[in-house]
Amino acid sequence: MLRCYVTLNEVKGPARRFAPFAALRVTMGLALCLLSILSSASAQSLPKRLDARLDTPPFDRQFWGVALADERGKLLYGRDERKLFTPASNTKLVVGAVAAALLPPDWRVRTSLYPGGPVVGGVLHGDLVLYGRGDPTLSKRCYATDTLAPGVCDSDPFMRLRQLAAALGARGVREIRGDLVGDGSYFEPTTVHPGWELFDLNWWYAAPVSGLAFNDNSLDFRWSPAAAAGSPAMITMTPDLGDVAFENRTVTVAAGGVTDIGDRFFRVPGTLQIWAEGTVARDRAPQTESFALPDPNLYSARALRQVLLEAGIAITGATLSTTDSMLYRQARSSAPLAEVASRPLRDWIFSILNTSQNLFAELLVKQLGKRFGRAGSWEEGLAVERRFLIDSVRIDSTEFSLVDGSGLAGGNLVSPNAFARLLRFIRAHPRYPTFAAGLPQAGNTGSLRTRFVGTPLAGRVRAKTGSIGGVNTLAGYIDLADGKVLTFAVEANHHSLPSRVIVAGIDSLVVEMAKGR
Repeated sequence: MLRCYVTLNEVKGPARRFAPFAALRVTMGLALCLLSILSSASAQSLPKRLDARLDTPPFDRQFWGVALADERGKLLYGRDERKLFTPASNTKLVVGAVAAALLPPDWRVRTSLYPGGPVVGGVLHGDLVLYGRGDPTLSKRCYATDTLAPGVCDSDPFMRLRQLAAALGARGVREIRGDLVGDGSYFEPTTVHPGWELFDLNWWYAAPVSGLAFNDNSLDFRWSPAAAAGSPAMITMTPDLGDVAFENRTVTVAAGGVTDIGDRFFRVPGTLQIWAEGTVARDRAPQTESFALPDPNLYSARALRQVLLEAGIAITGATLSTTDSMLYRQARSSAPLAEVASRPLRDWIFSILNTSQNLFAELLVKQLGKRFGRAGSWEEGLAVERRFLIDSVRIDSTEFSLVDGSGLAGGNLVSPNAFARLLRFIRAHPRYPTFAAGLPQAGNTGSLRTRFVGTPLAGRVRAKTGSIGGVNTLAGYIDLADGKVLTFAVEANHHSLPSRVIVAGIDSLVVEMAKGR
């Protein structure tokens, strides 16, 4: 067997300042070696060619799980395809497929304003309750690959809150003589998954999951270097609701210096006391970091308060939050004063698959538990997924174990065979278009935008990516030139390679798959 001995730590001592060029040589050497393997194995069968790639250093040091099936479901290639692997964000394929099958593509949820007392002469004598039912789309993003299409993008996270305020004003309400309460009790009180790592809880991708979700339950910090070295970096915060105590401890350094501010935003746990540390080089381009907030229900209520005040509606009480489902049960039994609907399910699934939004995935898991289980909780939502995978997709129960919806938790385990079966099932389902519209396509908007470009598979791979520490995955479909479609899943676990190297290895494997027997 031809073997490639390309090391990734060749640059030592004074030569380290030439590391970018050395790294390029290493990557090129790896690519050339892979090409030589292809040339020598071109006459071999597909299984032998794929084995040759996976058994070549540096790819022979990690665990590989691979499944490749044809249109009839026949396994063309497998490597530990029934063993359990950590799937990272490929976990989102499960909630995306299950929700697409169980819910109509135009399914929506409502966010409502309920009165905690009578409205007399334009005055609400009681609390105003903002009740959320898990709408993740109170945010700013696009929901299709064609971002210029009408209605595809939302540019203002306050938009639906402004609609609520306008509807309240249209009913003649001008004053709230009570508190404004963000009620997130539609789901379980637990908002942070116990399987998520402590550091992750600071960032948007591990934002709390509750009945209310405004701006991804995160603040957006945009930072850039100051005009002169020695000065603090320029940092702005949006939306600024006046409730965050922020301290800028950063320093601008000379061009070419270290920039590490991006990973150095912190908060006192459970509070809105946030600070940033680190340095930013003068020649560094501006960047945005999204920082999670601890109480999404309070955050949403404060955002609504700002909108109500802008609309001329006064509030005499405080801004509060609750996850107690009994506290405003009576208020919720009355007709809402105002109500808005979310974007449809198809847009949720697009965000889950195409741009891998964790919050959308976790909210959808809880929605499944609320609608088809006994409660809006992780436990019930995952139980719904489990029954669907076993009963409808006919996946062996020993080939998966799910602990969250997004794949952020390291305890998720799914076999490549299970992914391949799920993908084949949803492709044959009448609601497949809802699922397919969200899958990233090679060279198009989404997580495959730069993948397979310049290869025979440009534009012909539709798949979900996944990555956490030591894990890279890819699962989806290969559109062949003859119109047939292959289904594949590749999971690489327990590796210490740079992401660009392992991704190149996965992509070369998929290109080889498309060449057939």
